[in-house]
Amino acid sequence: MQNITAKELELVSDALTAEGLVCKKARAYSKTLTDMELAECMSKIADEHEMRYNALLNLIGGGK
Repeated sequence: MQNITAKELELVSDALTAEGLVCKKARAYSKTLTDMELAECMSKIADEHEMRYNALLNLIGGGK
């Protein structure tokens, strides 16, 4: 794998922060919504952002 620059690392770090925040918020909403259809939708959104978060983490070698 090619080394990434400091700027690229900064951008990935910013994206990790954003994906993590959206995932946490969507997960929290999914647990508080009373409409089951909306709760399921929020849960799926959280799952998608969690997958992106993990992919970015793997990109910089921080994953499992």
